[in-house]
Amino acid sequence: MTAIDFIPVALYIILLLFYGFKTRQKDSDKSEFLLSGRTLSIPAFVATLVSTWYGGILGVGEFVHLQGISVWIVFGLPYYVFALLFAFLLAPKIRQSDSYSIPDMLYRVYNKPIGLLGSVFILFMTSPAPYILMIGVLLQSLFSISLFYSVLLGTVFSMIYVYWGGFRSVVRTDMLQFLTMFAGFIMLFIFLIQSPISLNAIPDHLDSLHKSISGGLSWQEIIVWILIASWTFIDPGFHQRCSAARTPQIARKGIIISVGFWFVFDMLTLICGLYAFILLPDINPMMSFPELGNLILPPVLKGLFFTGLLATIMSTVDSYTFLSALTFGNDIVAQYKKNISESEIKKYVQWGLIITAIISIILILLVPSVIRLWYNLGSLFIPPLLLPLLSVYFPKLRISKQSTLLAMILSFGISFISFLWGQLHLIAGLPDYPFGVEPFFPGMIWSTLMYVIVIWVKFSSRPVHKKNIG
Repeated sequence: MTAIDFIPVALYIILLLFYGFKTRQKDSDKSEFLLSGRTLSIPAFVATLVSTWYGGILGVGEFVHLQGISVWIVFGLPYYVFALLFAFLLAPKIRQSDSYSIPDMLYRVYNKPIGLLGSVFILFMTSPAPYILMIGVLLQSLFSISLFYSVLLGTVFSMIYVYWGGFRSVVRTDMLQFLTMFAGFIMLFIFLIQSPISLNAIPDHLDSLHKSISGGLSWQEIIVWILIASWTFIDPGFHQRCSAARTPQIARKGIIISVGFWFVFDMLTLICGLYAFILLPDINPMMSFPELGNLILPPVLKGLFFTGLLATIMSTVDSYTFLSALTFGNDIVAQYKKNISESEIKKYVQWGLIITAIISIILILLVPSVIRLWYNLGSLFIPPLLLPLLSVYFPKLRISKQSTLLAMILSFGISFISFLWGQLHLIAGLPDYPFGVEPFFPGMIWSTLMYVIVIWVKFSSRPVHKKNIG
């Protein structure tokens, strides 16, 4: 990139900090700092949800480059299905509950041990590590500095305005990032379809793997990826935005509209990713979008596209960092300190931002791969959280507190032991899990079986009331 290409990047950073700090309110209470006063309109709701849920842009480019059109089967369709189910089944209930977070509901419905365990799981689930890693890779390519300093720089810029302004700063900056991410990819798409390879000619330039629905993945991997889309049900970002919506109707409509925007953006990234594979087959897959923009776009517009990539990732970093910090300050520390004031909760959430950043950097050092971070976090934390959380909003699914706690502990423990075994027994660099079964399945099967058995015993032990005839 030339000096002129950095103008859009610099302008974006200035606007980001301006909007982020402008929204700061000195005397903000807990509801204002954590949920923007529960005043989200549909435009704000859609902009913040769409941009936050699409932060893994370099990971998507990596997946398309390696597995082709199967990316839509893995990262597209199942997420639409689960998001729509969320909209109709959960969104209004969440807004009506007036809760602040997922652990908040676990504390209310169950008890402190379950709430605390759920909080610890959420703390890791909301880790922005995959997205901080992507920012680091992108900044490293832009400024030719080490990955460590790139990660540090990206983390600071994504956190600083959230530290002062809370959730309202997240929403305002997400609206800017929503416009920037769409503008960048629409512009790249227009230039690509005017290249010598037309849109209709794309299939002629793909090999069988990249045209395959499976993309070379095993059936187990495909099923796990599809089930990982159930992350939507336990995603704190969805819950936080529904809690912050002005009304239950806005929460439901906002998610439905968001699915339409995700579909459009999925098509843009899929087509651009296939062009990257055709034009640049030998590059680092994670860098497919940056390399494609560098190849196709003229000066200034190239900088605008890089800004779009940066905005797409940063919108998720600031949201997930804030969610993880909220979990630490509001759902862990505040629950175990007596007579804590709202100003103290705010202070602990701010401390949580720093702790979250440290945990994320450690995770990046342990697993320096975006795809593996997603896969591993989903495989470990979805099984123990999914059914306990659904039972919060659907009482017929509830089992006793002792059984719920046991199901969560054993479900996570089984998945973790399977995962650890695979990491300690590698074959050709790939984990060899017990019986060849991915860690997601034993944990999810155990949780499901325990719920089914306990619920069946509970209902079968109820006395039968016969009608008095005659």
